Amino acid sequence: MKIDRSIEAAHLSPHVAKLFRISAQKIRSLNTSWNPSQGSPVFTVYGKYSSRGWTEWTQGFQFGSAILQFDATGDTEFLEIGRQRTIDVMAPHLTHTGVHDHGFNNVSTYGNLLRLMREGRLEQNTGERNFYEVALKCSGAVQAMRWSNIATGGGYIYSFNGPHSLFVDTIRTVRALAVAHQLGHVLLGENDRRISLLDRLIQHAQATARYSVYYGEGRDTWDVRGRVAHESIFNPNDGNYRCPNSQQGYSPYTTWTRGLAWAMLGFAEELEFLEFINDEELTAHGGRAAVVAEMQKAAEATCDFYIANAALDGIPYWDTGAPALEKIVDWRDKPSDPFNDHEPVDSSAAAIAAQGLLRLGRYLKNDTYCKAGLTVARTLFAEPYLSTDPQHQGLLLHSIYHRPNGWDTIPAGHRIPSGEACMWGDYHAMELAVYLQRLIENKQYLAFWSTQS
Repeated sequence: MKIDRSIEAAHLSPHVAKLFRISAQKIRSLNTSWNPSQGSPVFTVYGKYSSRGWTEWTQGFQFGSAILQFDATGDTEFLEIGRQRTIDVMAPHLTHTGVHDHGFNNVSTYGNLLRLMREGRLEQNTGERNFYEVALKCSGAVQAMRWSNIATGGGYIYSFNGPHSLFVDTIRTVRALAVAHQLGHVLLGENDRRISLLDRLIQHAQATARYSVYYGEGRDTWDVRGRVAHESIFNPNDGNYRCPNSQQGYSPYTTWTRGLAWAMLGFAEELEFLEFINDEELTAHGGRAAVVAEMQKAAEATCDFYIANAALDGIPYWDTGAPALEKIVDWRDKPSDPFNDHEPVDSSAAAIAAQGLLRLGRYLKNDTYCKAGLTVARTLFAEPYLSTDPQHQGLLLHSIYHRPNGWDTIPAGHRIPSGEACMWGDYHAMELAVYLQRLIENKQYLAFWSTQS
């Protein structure tokens, strides 16, 4: 991608304002039309949100988007949508033992509401605050139960595929563990063993850094620095690592760009969180310097890989090894084309990655990452990616859910999916916009673990 070295956050102020004007109508539309008995909305089909049964991991993004709309605009209509829908619908997600996605569902809802109360944006109400805190403690502990040990030490939160499966996605959703630990919670195991949620977060992050991310150090024939495997497979009988795999990417040896983006943002955000953790709590993991160094190595490698493998305007194609990419001549050296006939882009990956670049840039005081994040955001917050059609329920167009399974809509007259939105793409576009709004207006830094009260 070509990074605009002259861009500043303030230049995006009109883009951010436009996004929130558009998102208001789309949130209302979905809230009015959606029946929760249908399951969670996942992606749009010809402009209308539909469900797609695999796992229930997107509900929190729907209601979290309404909460973010209030965060950005102060419009209490959206606070009430987010708050009431969280109370009415989200409780089963707190005790959902079948998914690794607790941070996606529950930090986006209960977590955002608690954060706003801590920031003084909501009226202080002890009962309501206790409700959010207990919910988040429960969610973090349930997520931590999904644990597999690794033969060489440590372990990971296993995916919905089972105890053998480490997903790179989970590095962003383990913020459920972070919030629960911050609230003083532990997981009680057999014989009342107290299991530290911070320890599990760090061990999971270390496993992700060691097995999901590559560093050009010769792990396999295709070991390119910053490449990411969607899934890492272990033998559940003895905890030995076996091989990379991919559920939603093209192959185990190419990089599914949304998985790459989850790693970029997940590691950057956990690096920020660790600054609020006491040194003593990191001693068991080799000390602060060792823990930070490993996470920073993964964050930098993945961000560098993204910059090298996105299109000129900062938008990635869905997989950097997708088989027909070669038919898009010099695809890295020209702007992304969501309407091409060969391989789809994934705007949802860009929305996630942009925030990762911005957070890592701020953390490292690295202007290149900051400017790259702003460049991506500027592209996303304009057509053809920002959806300006009031009849389309999606906010961020040209996202991809599951290309190998063929779940994404291909418009009539086209050969590849385009023109549709997804819940995680819309939510992360809004979260990115809130992040930028706060930078532009010099407001409190956006952090899921906000401690201000």
